[in-house]
Amino acid sequence: MKAILIANPKGGSGKTTLSTNIAGYLASRGQRVAILDLDRQKSATQWLANRLRNLPAIELMQSDVEKDAPLDTLVIDSPAGLHGKNLEHALKLVHRVIVPIAPSAFDIQASRDFLEVLHHEKMVRKGKIFIGVVGMRMDPRTRAALTLEQFLKGLDLPVLAYLREAQAYVNAAFEGKTLFDLPPSLAQRELEQWAYLLNWLEKSE
Repeated sequence: MKAILIANPKGGSGKTTLSTNIAGYLASRGQRVAILDLDRQKSATQWLANRLRNLPAIELMQSDVEKDAPLDTLVIDSPAGLHGKNLEHALKLVHRVIVPIAPSAFDIQASRDFLEVLHHEKMVRKGKIFIGVVGMRMDPRTRAALTLEQFLKGLDLPVLAYLREAQAYVNAAFEGKTLFDLPPSLAQRELEQWAYLLNWLEKSE
């Protein structure tokens, strides 16, 4: 089983949006996928409760004790403030870490510190865990988005995607759906922004 950790200690960075859509993509490809929702708000859990049975199935894993369940991929939606022993424990479960970063000075600083911590983790240094970053809620017309883009380009890490803030994510989430459950005509622009990220995920299979 492959496992992907979506992590950033800053709240509101877009972890759940990224987690649910990654799970939705993998499920749409016929994989058996589960989400482990570690966030206190349990947004991914509520999202799954709204998901219709005629959509590609995504399971809810109640705890990492079930990590040996017959799955293809586990997506971990981590809580804000993930650090220390909890971060070390989470990293022992996964093969990939994706760090979503929102365009604000506070998010950039928190993410810089978090990426520095990840860089010094043993499993990362040994090349057993790969890290990628995603720019969330990007609006090229804003100074904040430009600042974030410059920050990401300065990292020695793959930038997997720049995802714009779009109503398609909001509308889909209300119904327990993802971009990959919508007719392509309703999310074509957003789907194009996911291309490199999805290719990176497929390389890890």
